[in-house]
Amino acid sequence: MSSFTVADSDTPPSLTSTPSKTPSSKMKSRRSQAESKSRFEAYNRLQAAAVAFSETMPIPEIVAVGGQSDGKSSLLEALLGFRFNVREVEMGTRRPLILQMVHDASALEPRCRFQEEDSEEYGSPIVLASAIADVIKSRTEALLKKTKAAVSPKPIVMRAEYAHCPNLTIIDTPGFVLKAKKGEPENTPDEILSMVKSLASPPHRILLFLQQSSVEWCSSLWLDAIREIDPTYRRTVIVVSKFDNRLKEFGDRWEVDRYLSASGYLGDSTHPFFVALPKDRGNVSNDEFRRQISQVDSEVLRHLREGVKGGFDEEKFKSYIGFGRLRDYLESELQKKYKEAAPATLALLEQRCSEVTSELARMDSKIQATSDVSHLRKFAMMHVASISNHVGALIDGAADPSPEQWGKTTVEERSQSGIGVWPGVIASVNPPNATLRLYGGAAFERVMHEFRCAAYSIECPSVSREKVANILLAHAGRGGGRARTEAAAEIARAAAKSWLSPLLDTACDRLAFVLGSLFDLALERNRIQDLECEIKGGDMDGYVGFHAALRCAYNRFIGNLAKHCKQLVRHHLDSATSPYSQVCYFNDYAPSYNKFSQASASSFFLELSDTGSASHDARRDQENIPPENNAQETTPGDAVYGVVKKELGICNDVGPRKRASRMGGNSKNSDYVALQNGGALFGNGERSSSAYADICISAAQHFARIREVLVERGVTSTLNSGFLTPCRDRIFVALGLDLFAVNDEKFMDMFVAPGAIDVLQNERESLMKRQKMLQSCLNEFKSVAQAL
Repeated sequence: MSSFTVADSDTPPSLTSTPSKTPSSKMKSRRSQAESKSRFEAYNRLQAAAVAFSETMPIPEIVAVGGQSDGKSSLLEALLGFRFNVREVEMGTRRPLILQMVHDASALEPRCRFQEEDSEEYGSPIVLASAIADVIKSRTEALLKKTKAAVSPKPIVMRAEYAHCPNLTIIDTPGFVLKAKKGEPENTPDEILSMVKSLASPPHRILLFLQQSSVEWCSSLWLDAIREIDPTYRRTVIVVSKFDNRLKEFGDRWEVDRYLSASGYLGDSTHPFFVALPKDRGNVSNDEFRRQISQVDSEVLRHLREGVKGGFDEEKFKSYIGFGRLRDYLESELQKKYKEAAPATLALLEQRCSEVTSELARMDSKIQATSDVSHLRKFAMMHVASISNHVGALIDGAADPSPEQWGKTTVEERSQSGIGVWPGVIASVNPPNATLRLYGGAAFERVMHEFRCAAYSIECPSVSREKVANILLAHAGRGGGRARTEAAAEIARAAAKSWLSPLLDTACDRLAFVLGSLFDLALERNRIQDLECEIKGGDMDGYVGFHAALRCAYNRFIGNLAKHCKQLVRHHLDSATSPYSQVCYFNDYAPSYNKFSQASASSFFLELSDTGSASHDARRDQENIPPENNAQETTPGDAVYGVVKKELGICNDVGPRKRASRMGGNSKNSDYVALQNGGALFGNGERSSSAYADICISAAQHFARIREVLVERGVTSTLNSGFLTPCRDRIFVALGLDLFAVNDEKFMDMFVAPGAIDVLQNERESLMKRQKMLQSCLNEFKSVAQAL
């Protein structure tokens, strides 16, 4: 194979001229070499395709690993048979380099080509060896600048065809380092270690681990990392580099044999190779470089034989000493792995070809469907029907997909919906099961219960004396016999409208959010169902415009339901607070009020001030004295009627029956005294009761009655029927009308957006290239399998 001569007769055969053979043995050798080369070429092309298309293929490969300065770069140059100053660009410290070495007897000068980034094509041959380092450096810097990283696992692929290199494929990895260089991120050593482990972990790859001879096995920095990847060293080739630096330490045979065995650390079945390479880095020719490699091998053997007392155990260790022995072993080991992996590779290629063909057929159908309106309508309707069915199932009760992942707690619902609190409610509202992750019908019912809790936590607000007086005097002035009752009812109705109306709107918005969240869950259920049923044809996955339109239609549907429900519950509120409603009069809690119906409102003077002075007590009976002749009165003030807040969530203790006991203070005697004292409706605070307090208490009772009737009788059933029934029964029709009740041109706008056809065509072209490449590799491996 080589053109140079070697003086030492023990130089490995691969570095010397081939001995003469019989014609029969020559023919067998040539045939074996041809078969090995065809296998090697087939795997090289498959490897290039796998890198270009990000395919995961169990291709037998050698992964070179080791620390920086352990000699990986020199070993790669020796395997290639020429130098290209790889150490100057530190190619192994930033990106992996896949070296595809192809033995080509016709290539008297090396021909190197780099695979284009993200393509299976190779660029033009590079003639100058010095330009190779420049390409590696520029590609590395460009990618790292783009990714803004210190290292990258994306490999550079270089194919080298040369008459003096073996058929080998080696992945050179970044060298292990203990500390990041100046200007690099601190975690660079960890990133390199993680990358190397990822590249070396696949079981089909052979590890080529280099360590300097000056390092003792017990102090090896990186041997533990290799042991993590390959604990038994079954697929690891250990190389002791710079072996010539250690030779001078050996004096006796036992020292050499003990060192060469390394059995105390590597085990009896692991035999490392011991390699030394030329130290001269001067500008020498390729022939001279290879001659120096062969000369160093000869000098190492000569020193072990002549420079060590008793020599060394040649029978046991000779086949592991020297670069030539390592090169032959790697080439034969890789060819053996190629041969073993060929059947599995052939089966995998057939599977991948079938998958890509099916994917290409789906892409063709999708492109054809862009002009087939009926086809699109059919599958779009099927998709909408499936989503609608899943929404109904989620409302009726479902635990798929996982509630732990897709459900929400009450706090999460409030936060994500943007509705953090219930208006008018000061206390914290925590319904049962608030901490559980719920969705669908369960979450809907929890919000309904939360609404009840919030509604029952609101009491009739305090009313100022001026407001009560204005309402009461107006009713009394009209000669009404039920002035107090009517005034209390009017106050309760106004309070119910003011405080319960925003509560009802909030309930509708929260329920709409719960139902709106079901769309993504329905999509997930549909995806899982398609996977389980292996449904691949007619899917709508690629039509972004259609999915956007479907989501918008669903959101509009839920929004319209919320708007309609707000109108319905507002109607219930208007009915319950109407002056014609009998809600406030079901139980007349103050029979003593009827006494006022027996006296004319004009027959007594109405005292409206809250006066508590002694002078007022002295002239309490002087009902006809004009106000200007009296002492200055105090200004009327607001007062809280003293209704005690209920415990949150207790919904049945606020009705009229519970409030009735508070009305008992209006006895017949107190009414008689009030009449005899001029009918002072708003007496001072020292009395046992007053008209103001009675009206406030009565208003609170009426408010509670309105609230109870509204929450228990009207709103709950309305919200259930207004939201859930349409989601079960009308959603498909509503979505269908929104999406499909349009002409063909408008319908196709959802599927054929500007540039969409070009995108599909580009995807198809990429699939075509991938199919062609895989089919070519398949045919090639079939030929290889037949040759085996």
